[in-house]
Amino acid sequence: MPPAEVARGGEDAELLARYGPLVAAGPRLVLAQLGQSLDGFVAARTGDARHVTGEEDRRHLHRLRALVDAVVVGASTVAADDCRLTVRSVRGPSPVRVLLDPRARVPRTARLLAEGPPVLWCVAEDLQPGEAPSRPPSHRPPAHRPPAHHPPATPPAGGADASALRPHVEVVRLPAPGGAFAPAAVLAALASRGLGRVLVEGGGRTVSAFLAAGVLDRLLVTTAPLLVGDGVPGLRFAGADRLADALRPPARRYALGEDSCLELDLAAVRSGPTPPARDA
Repeated sequence: MPPAEVARGGEDAELLARYGPLVAAGPRLVLAQLGQSLDGFVAARTGDARHVTGEEDRRHLHRLRALVDAVVVGASTVAADDCRLTVRSVRGPSPVRVLLDPRARVPRTARLLAEGPPVLWCVAEDLQPGEAPSRPPSHRPPAHRPPAHHPPATPPAGGADASALRPHVEVVRLPAPGGAFAPAAVLAALASRGLGRVLVEGGGRTVSAFLAAGVLDRLLVTTAPLLVGDGVPGLRFAGADRLADALRPPARRYALGEDSCLELDLAAVRSGPTPPARDA
């Protein structure tokens, strides 16, 4: 067998071992992903979060997006990164994009709201009419996962009404006690739309909230050989007083170029004893 085919076969086997369990998990799966520095920061103190991890981790993230029905992100991440949340680095369909924005503060010029596959813009149910985003009544985008190709959205008729939402954006009103959504309520709203496989992508506060709520099945944290010193922290939640009582789920490790990814099986902690970590 030619060396190129041997190498390709080895790569395919590696990808199957890495992502096969996620594919086999079935129609209900909640993942969360973070890329951070060695000292636990997801961005610099200025909010700059570009290229914390390397190209291999970005391909890994796009593969995760292609394996889920919906990808969830907080308003602060969209404001800082103006992210698209689509699948571009690998082949595969892009998920429905879910923006958690209780006070509707993300500008309509954000790329998420201006173009691409469907968006569920989650806002607090008690927003006043002048605060809440609105659209002409005739527009309602599909709630299901879109096909792999997504042409840019067409601007509103006349192109002058900047407050009108694009056709791919649906506003979802949810309870937001204390100014934040309950992760379980978000997942229930997505499940009611047939979106059972969910990736919580960021930022650190959003992932931490879903972790603290106990709704994550898998947590994937990629660590780069990078020292930030002071910045935006990654995971933060109320932990145990003793290390003996700390959460220690089963884990898999694998290399992503110079970065290292640790995948924690949080669902297993809810169902049985914890085995030691192993390398994938």
